Amino acid sequence: MPVVIIIGGQWGDEGKGRVVDLVARKADIVARYSGGNNAGHTVVNEFGESRLHLVPAGIFYPDKVCVIGNGVIIDPKVLLEEIDDLQSRGVTFDNLRISGRCQIIMPWHLMIDRLDEELRGKGAIGTTARGVGPCFSDKVARAGIRMADLIDPEGFRERLSFALPYKNAFLEKVYGAEPLSFDEVYSTYSEYAARIAPFVTETAELVQDALERGETILMEGAQGTLLDLDAGTYEFVTSATPSSMAAGAGVGLGIGPTQISKVLAVYKAYQTRVGNGPMPTELMGEEGDTLRERGHEYGATTGRPRRCGWFDAVASRYTRRLNNLTGMVMTRLDVLDDYPTIKVCTAYRLDGKVTKIFPSSTRALMRVEPIYEELPGWQKDTKECRAFKDLPPQARSYIKRIEELVGCPIDMVSVGPQREQAVIINPII
Repeated sequence: MPVVIIIGGQWGDEGKGRVVDLVARKADIVARYSGGNNAGHTVVNEFGESRLHLVPAGIFYPDKVCVIGNGVIIDPKVLLEEIDDLQSRGVTFDNLRISGRCQIIMPWHLMIDRLDEELRGKGAIGTTARGVGPCFSDKVARAGIRMADLIDPEGFRERLSFALPYKNAFLEKVYGAEPLSFDEVYSTYSEYAARIAPFVTETAELVQDALERGETILMEGAQGTLLDLDAGTYEFVTSATPSSMAAGAGVGLGIGPTQISKVLAVYKAYQTRVGNGPMPTELMGEEGDTLRERGHEYGATTGRPRRCGWFDAVASRYTRRLNNLTGMVMTRLDVLDDYPTIKVCTAYRLDGKVTKIFPSSTRALMRVEPIYEELPGWQKDTKECRAFKDLPPQARSYIKRIEELVGCPIDMVSVGPQREQAVIINPII
């Protein structure tokens, strides 16, 4: 009963969707277990370029069951837009299953997210303004609306009758915003519910039954470990619960920790981050702009330019240990093809002392200076490489050095956005 988890090892945007799309061909079930539509996975295959925010990346295989687990929060409007877009390009959805325990993003969550960022001013977190944080806050406060409520007309009316007056009072008195109309919200969301209801089921039972049959489950995380609410660069983190680490996977889908077989994290061959918060290896000015353009580093969800820098082995070793990884996947190696030399951060200098520990203090992390090791580039095209031996010697050395610094084997290297542009070193499934 192999259960394989694929998570992000950096600040998100590592290419998890592209990896899941490739690996999913050997799985029976592909499941999202955390996050919301603030995460975006870009997949390039025979259906063109797709940007997935809620739908699992296994959806392109009609023989795979695709599950949105209870740990995911759902904006119904976004989900339906995503389904419509994919269906228009020939993707079928007979294989999609959604947990009735998923929390729902409501209109007030979107408003509060935007208004709160404005109120914070210079202290803004840099959220995607998708309503994710406020929705998770309501989940923890036991004031949320779940998918099971939404698809039950009377149950939804009852929950909305309780929630909306309180939220309207909050919007008016705290932010000076206009109140929301009960009839408009109820009518709009009831239309969403009618379309989504056929996909809703008891997904935990579905998954456990599959495990008893010996089927393979591929679990797809959202964001990255460095954005985790507990382990990340707080307060510049995601509010997702369960966590963005592998430890949250079982909670977000309904399986136990002893049922997990492999944990892999995806790392770019360099480093990126969207939004505010510390990033020790960030390249400023022309250097950062060049790397951004070479990698086309713009957010799949927001379109915002990503901050770019050299690979941070200190941060990566930290996330490897937190998740007890069995393997790594390196993406975007081809972006570095033209560099004559490549730097890797091997340690930090903090207040005059050298450290290889990733600080828990955000203020301390903002003060660190990266200590770099310089490696020779390969200045050859790697996009057509399909075996490790096909890669230029300097590229192989770079991969081996990252393995040494992080302390984990690299099982796969991505050398382009297409499904088949990958070097499989060790089979993942």
